[in-house]
Amino acid sequence: MSAAEDRAESLRMIRESAAAVAVPDLKRIRELRFRSPGFDRATWAEMCAMGWPGLRVPEDRGGAGLGMSEFCALAEELGAALVPEPLIGAAMAAELLGADDALAGLLDGSRLILPAWQEKANTLDAGAMRAKNGRVSGTKMFIPSAGGADAFVVVAGDQALLVERDAKGVTLDLEATQDGGEYGTLRLDDAPARTVGTADIDAALDAAALATAASLLGVMERAFALTLDYLRTRQQFGRPIGSFQGLQHRAADLKIQVELTRASVEAAAATIDGGATAAARRAVASRAKARASEAAMLVTRQAIQLHGGIGYTDEADIGLFLRKAMVLSNLYGSAALHRRRFMDAASDEEA
Repeated sequence: MSAAEDRAESLRMIRESAAAVAVPDLKRIRELRFRSPGFDRATWAEMCAMGWPGLRVPEDRGGAGLGMSEFCALAEELGAALVPEPLIGAAMAAELLGADDALAGLLDGSRLILPAWQEKANTLDAGAMRAKNGRVSGTKMFIPSAGGADAFVVVAGDQALLVERDAKGVTLDLEATQDGGEYGTLRLDDAPARTVGTADIDAALDAAALATAASLLGVMERAFALTLDYLRTRQQFGRPIGSFQGLQHRAADLKIQVELTRASVEAAAATIDGGATAAARRAVASRAKARASEAAMLVTRQAIQLHGGIGYTDEADIGLFLRKAMVLSNLYGSAALHRRRFMDAASDEEA
């Protein structure tokens, strides 16, 4: 079997394993909305049993040792099913934990450890927080699914620090998001922190941003499929509304957006797996995230419109996809931020 055939088989197996767990169960999604922590612990344990948080972790550290292409394929499948469990955040935490003993608990599902790196909105800058004498103070914001975390990997300069949620000096405030999940704001006041590694935050953020782009691809692809089904079945003037040429043109435009996003995400993952330089990695990750953020918002909004009046009601399932896109589109950087970052990174690569 050639290398290309081996990779194709690996991707097929990842997608099949995802389909076994990430069943498009929108009833489950509705039941979890606006209920802390916004995801199901039993489902998360099943995902850990499948080895998903450690998909990109090297085998000598207990992971599967696979690449970005496999992780993006998995994220796409989970996005299509609107899975709320915090895989991307947990995978980023696993990357930041390095070879620390805490990694085993994260991978086997006995503990949920999430990354806390962001100090202000719409940035990929980890901020000015620093540790001193095993203590840390400051605020980290916009932590998805934070209410379910047992501990946090806090980024302080080039260090990754493990902070227990129930430690003295730790306060966690939670706020609901549009899709029914929650973001956490972690406030640290001279909290005890243990150094677990030297954080390559740029590489970890690029991986998380690209995986989020893949998840957005899954969201828009599923929203588009639901819309096509609606256009084929909804009758007006004695025939399916999908037979109207104006709606066919709009659907064709949306299909183009989905396929362009797929091409961008898959090319970025292949570039990273091929050992890209830091500048090239930043460029392809930002290009994919900018496109996915904009395309997902366009596709899901148009999907609402193509469903007609019913699409604007909360009872309509199509609205769940728009809500998810609204949250993911700005997670790990907005489209505008990533466009600027792509231009800077592309210039560095050419220099």
